[in-house]
Formats: sequence, structure tokens, C-alpha cells
Amino acid sequence: MSRTVVYSSLKVFEFASRLRRDTGSLAAPVHVRIKPTNACNQSCGFCAYRYDELQLGDHMNVRDRIGREKMHEIVEDLVEIGVRAVTFSGGGEPLIYPFLSETIRGLSAGGIRIGCLSNGSALEGDVADALAECGTWLRISLDGWDAESYARSRSVQPRVFGRVCENVARFTARPTQCSVGVSFIVTQENAAHIFDACRLVQSLGVRHFKVTPCIVADDPAGNNAYHAPIAAQVKDQIAQCAALSSDRFEILDHYHQLPELFERTYDRCPMLQFLTVIGADLGVYTCQDKAYTPGGLLGSIEDRRFRDLWFSPELAAKVRAFDPRAACLHHCVSHAKNVLLTEFRGLDPAHAAFV
Repeated sequence: MSRTVVYSSLKVFEFASRLRRDTGSLAAPVHVRIKPTNACNQSCGFCAYRYDELQLGDHMNVRDRIGREKMHEIVEDLVEIGVRAVTFSGGGEPLIYPFLSETIRGLSAGGIRIGCLSNGSALEGDVADALAECGTWLRISLDGWDAESYARSRSVQPRVFGRVCENVARFTARPTQCSVGVSFIVTQENAAHIFDACRLVQSLGVRHFKVTPCIVADDPAGNNAYHAPIAAQVKDQIAQCAALSSDRFEILDHYHQLPELFERTYDRCPMLQFLTVIGADLGVYTCQDKAYTPGGLLGSIEDRRFRDLWFSPELAAKVRAFDPRAACLHHCVSHAKNVLLTEFRGLDPAHAAFV
């Protein structure tokens, strides 16, 4: 039996009505990322929102947080307009947002699937219960291989590492349909210990181990220069990890995708029809790679409802005018999807039947 696929650029083809939509009013987004708070209980050296060399997060205020009543309003709107999935992410650490449990349950009651990115240090109590009851997936960032390396990379006490591991192991032991994975962001400091980390997280009961490169610059040359000294070592480490894979534990090698994520050969961003971001500042942004930047801001919901902004003529005009060749000269997580969608939209109907 073939294995089901979790990570794929082909997911967009599940939503046929949006594939050719390129003019006029927008359909509701399929997926919304919500950044409920910009506060964080850790300080990671590689955090894209707090790294001075990246445009991401240029205008982020760490004190911003979505108010409880506003979050209730957002939940109502997303359910009403038919959004299919919501991911909670940073900005900050979503699990320390005080109203996250009720938000998760409200979205789930409206038929919306839930994902969450977290450092795992607060994965306990009612928020863990809510994710176990309602979550589709949870991904923990764990870039250290032991207590000391974890503490150095995140500016926390070494004991936090043990707490995170305990939280994850306790969560995966629960009777839940929420799939748990670990994201390992490769830096020059941890490149030699990817296998050590992989072996550790396998013992915690997670379903997959995702290896990704840290992003240190807005241009490919800067990133390539950073990763060049460690690239061969990283590939060797990932090859060692492959020996640990099984039907219950998968190694996801996303390290090789770095250079192509900076290329732009299209003048529209089709993914704007599928995914948007709501920031803790109540800004609505084009994507996670342009959150908290003026160039990514589509509008604000501080004084209006999300549904009213999303279906407004001015937002539709911004989406149609958005040109990635000029606006996105940096890392783009949606690049592979945009390439596929652009090619699909350019198919000659007269030749489409010749599959």
C-alpha cells in the first residue's frame, strides 16, 4: 500500500473552483494562518521574525496580541465564509496566547481543521487538551540535540529541553488523531548533530522529522554562502537518518529546496487565492514570508471585520496588482505551488485532453 502524503505542492488541486480564478472578486481563502501573539517565551538566534538581516518582521511589535473579542469575531467570519483550515504560528509562541484553547474549539466546531507550529514548552493543560481533541497536526521546533545545545540556540535554561521532550512524549501517548512532527532547522552549529536529534525525536513518538535550512539573508547568494560549508555534512546526516524511517516515522528532507525558493518567473501570485495571514497587529498579509512588512500588507481588520476586508474591491485590486517579480525578491515558501498553478493556468484548452 502506498504511503499517504502530508507535505505536497499538489494540495491546491483539491480546490478546482479556485484553480483558474484570476479576475473579479476573490473566493474565501482555503487556509488562514493566524499569528495570535507576537510575544515569545524563547529567543532563537535563527528566528526569521527577529533576525536583523531579513525583511520579515521589519515592523513587528512584540507586544501585539489579538484581543479576545476580536478573535471571537475572526472565528465567526472564517466559519461563515467557508475557510477550511487554520494554522496558528508566530510571530510569537502561539501556545502562550491565553485564548487559544477556546479559539481552537470554536474553529473546530465550525468544521475548520487546525494546525499549529510551536516550540512545545507550553504544550500542557487545557491547550494540549484542545489540540488533542481538535487538532489535525502539531509541529514542534526542536533544533538542539541535547539540553546544552538547545539552551544555547534558544537562550533558555537547559531544563527547558527536558520539559519540551516530556510534553511531546506525553502528547503523542494520548489517544488523539493529531499528528505530531518535529522541525529541525539546520544551522552551522547543529549540522553535525542532525542524526542525534532524529534519534531522540523518534523515541518521543512523533510521526515525522522535517529537516529545513535556516534562512539568514533575503538573497540566495547570502544563504548559499552560509550553507556551503555544511551542505555535504547535512546530506550525510540526513542519509543516516533514513535508516530510522518506518511506517510510523518519516524523514522529510526539505534542505535541498533552498536555492529555488528565491526564483520568480511569474508575474502573479496564484497562492493569494488560497492562503492568507492574519497578524497579531490585525494586519492581513499576503503570506508568512511577508508578514509584518509594508510590502505584504493587504489591509487591516482593526476597525472592520475580516470578511468585509477580504471581499472588498480594494483588496481584490491589490491581489490582482501584486507582482512577485518586484515584491518578492526573497525566500518564498509558496514558490513550488505558484510554479504549478502558473503552468496550469497557462494550459491551452485545445490541447488539455492530450494527457
